[in-house]
Amino acid sequence: MRRSFIIFYCLFITVILNAQTPLISNLQKKHSALQKQIAATEQMLKSTKKDVKGQLYHLQALNGQIEERKRYIETINGDVQAISGQVMTLSARLEAMQRDLNERKMKYLSSVNYVYRNKTIQEKLMFIFSAKSLSQMYRRMRYVKEYATYQRLQGEDIIRRQGIINGHRHQLVQVKQVKVGVIKEREGEKAVLEKKEQQKKQVVSELQKKQRGLQSLISKKRREANQLNARIDRLITLEIEKARKRAEEEARKRRLEEERRIAIQRKAEALAAEKAVAEEARREKAEAASGTSKTSSSTRKPVRKSETHKTHTPPAPSPVPSISSVDQRLSNTFADNRGRLPMPITGNCLVISHYGQYAVEGMNNVKLDNKGIDIQGHPGACARAVYNGEVSAVFQMNGLFNVLVRHGEYISVYCNLSSASVRQGEHVSTRQILGKVYSDSSDGGRTVLHFQLRKEREKLNPEQWLGR
Repeated sequence: MRRSFIIFYCLFITVILNAQTPLISNLQKKHSALQKQIAATEQMLKSTKKDVKGQLYHLQALNGQIEERKRYIETINGDVQAISGQVMTLSARLEAMQRDLNERKMKYLSSVNYVYRNKTIQEKLMFIFSAKSLSQMYRRMRYVKEYATYQRLQGEDIIRRQGIINGHRHQLVQVKQVKVGVIKEREGEKAVLEKKEQQKKQVVSELQKKQRGLQSLISKKRREANQLNARIDRLITLEIEKARKRAEEEARKRRLEEERRIAIQRKAEALAAEKAVAEEARREKAEAASGTSKTSSSTRKPVRKSETHKTHTPPAPSPVPSISSVDQRLSNTFADNRGRLPMPITGNCLVISHYGQYAVEGMNNVKLDNKGIDIQGHPGACARAVYNGEVSAVFQMNGLFNVLVRHGEYISVYCNLSSASVRQGEHVSTRQILGKVYSDSSDGGRTVLHFQLRKEREKLNPEQWLGR
C-alpha cells in the first residue's frame, strides 16, 4: 500500500511540474517566430544605395521595420500582462493551499498527540474489554481500527498536498523566470527600436538635402502610378460590364424558363377544360337518349369553356442584379474571410508603403498616394492568389506583368511581376502562384509587390483584409 502511494505521488508531482509547460512553450514559440520574421526583414535594409531613389526606398523599409518592432513590443507587453496574471493566480492558489495544509497539519498533530498519550496496547485492550456488551465491544474494535486507518490516510493526504504545493511553487518560480526574460527581451527591443529611429532621422536628413531630386522622383512615380491605375480602372470597368451581362443572361434564361413553365401549365389547363366540356356534352346526349334530359337540364348548370380556363397574370419582372448568383456566392465567401486572407507574396515580407495618402517625413509638400500597399520580399519571391477566383486580365506595362483576379464582386490586383504563370480566364485557388515578383538588380535585388483590392470600382485598404 505504501509503495503504490509513493508511485502515485511521484507521477502526480511530474504532472504538476509539467503543467506550466504549454504556457512557457507557447510564449517561446511565438517569440521565436516573431524574432525570425524580424531578422528576415532586417536583411531587406542591407541593400541600399546612396542616391535619392535608394534612400527613399530605404526610408520606406525602415518605416516598415519600425512598425514591425513596435508590434513585437506590443505583443511582449501583452505577454507580460498575461504572465503577471498567471503569477497572481498561482500565488493566490498557493496561499490558499498553504493555509489549508496548515489546518490539516494542526488536526493531524492533535490526533498524533492523542495516540501518543494512549499508545500502549494494554490501554487499547482495556478500552475494548471494558465494554458492557459484545455489540459495544465490536463497535470499539471497529472504532480503533478505523481511527488507525483515518490517521494513516490523514498523513498520506498531508504528504500529497505538500507535493502539490511544492509543484505550484516550482510553477511560480518558472513563470517568474519567464517574466524576467520577457521583460529583458522587451528592453532589448526598445533599444533596437531607438537605433532604428536614429537611422530614420539620418535618412530623412539626407533626403532633406536632396529635396529637388526627391520631388522629381516622386513626380515620376506618381505618373507611372497614374498610368497603371488608369489601366486597372479600365479593365475593372470592362469586368463589371461582363459581370452585368452575365447577370442579365442568367435573368433572361430564368425569365424564359418561367414563361415556358406558365405556357405548359396553360396548355394543360386548356386541355383539361376541353375534356370537361366534351364529357359534359356526352353526358347530356346520353341523358337525352334515355328521356331524362329535361330534368337534368333544369338542375345542372352547363360547364363552359370560359369558366374552366383560368387566366394567369404574368409575374412582374424582377430587377436584374448587377452580378450572377455564382458571383454573389463567391463574393459572400470572400467577404467572410476579411482579416484572414493570406499575404499575396511568398516568404517573409514587410509592408513598406500603406494604403492612402501620406506625406514623406521631413519633406515639404512631398506626398504619396497609394491605391493599395507595397510589400517587400526577398529575391525569388512569388505573387500568390489571396482567394479562389478567375484571372480576369494579364497585361504588361513598362516591361512588367500585372494580374487581376476576380472573386465575384471583389478583384485583387498583383503588380510589378517579372513573369506571369497564369492566363486570362484561368481559375485559380487560394495561395496559387501567379507569377514571380520583379527583383531590381540595380537596387541590390529589391523585390516589391504592389497589391490592390477592389470591390467593383470601390478601392479597399488591403491591410484590413489580410491576416498577418
